[in-house]
Amino acid sequence: MTSAIKLTLGSLLYYWPRQTVLSFYQQVENWAVDTVYLGETVCSRRHELRLDDWLGIAERLNSAGKEVVLATQTLIESESDLKALRKIVDNGPFRVEANEFGAVRLLFEEGMPFVAGSALNVYNPDTLALLASWGAVRWIPPVEMSCTMLAAMPVPAAMETEVFAYGRLPLAFSSRCFTARHYNLQKDACQFRCIDHPDGLTMNTREGEGFLTINGTQTQSGKVHSLVHHLGELVGTPVTALRLSPQRQGMAEVVATFRAALDGELPAAQAATQLATYLPAPACDGYWLGTAGLNPVTV
Repeated sequence: MTSAIKLTLGSLLYYWPRQTVLSFYQQVENWAVDTVYLGETVCSRRHELRLDDWLGIAERLNSAGKEVVLATQTLIESESDLKALRKIVDNGPFRVEANEFGAVRLLFEEGMPFVAGSALNVYNPDTLALLASWGAVRWIPPVEMSCTMLAAMPVPAAMETEVFAYGRLPLAFSSRCFTARHYNLQKDACQFRCIDHPDGLTMNTREGEGFLTINGTQTQSGKVHSLVHHLGELVGTPVTALRLSPQRQGMAEVVATFRAALDGELPAAQAATQLATYLPAPACDGYWLGTAGLNPVTV
């Protein structure tokens, strides 16, 4: 039986060469995902693809039967960032994911329904209800929100809930660029070194253990958050979609594993074992269980 829960592909968080990005989304046309988020959300200096390029990808994915959502940048730092934001809001056919409250304001003023991204950090019912009154039709809870807290969250009628279910957790954003600092470069003269790290740059502890992942102005978890073995717990929660965050290798297999698990074709333990083959780092699920986020997965 096919699950009613949808699969979504989150926006690409890394800086990949132009042709790699185009080839990746050409493959996505044939993947079992219902919604694809597109656009640059991390750093405005990343210009391998411009808005017109993203719109071209959006049109092809839409023709392939995918819902497409254009994602906005998480930190707005300049007038040029604002201009780019306004262009996304005014794109016309595609829904927009707001990743900061400037985007929320513009979308509200335009009377456009939108997706409230996880970076808005919505933890209480009043804020969620306010966003719904402003036009939010879907929300992504903060990645630190546990299953128990989510199950107790009153979600406005007709609002969809999408949970971050796979990938390195987007933990924080900064106006400083940590990748540039790693190379002893100024942010405005970073030489676009992020492009050398297609799955981010691992930051180890003094003991040599992978702790965090540096991705330009974004800090991610060192481990890969995965909920594939928790899908049975979604019954009784408001979850309507699961977000998978793109990685460089094995993403088609990750999507197929989640789809098979959702449809009941793959037992949870077997899905976790199968998924481990494609993980770029050890798995974790601590936040979902209400504990430390980096706690390893036990099935």
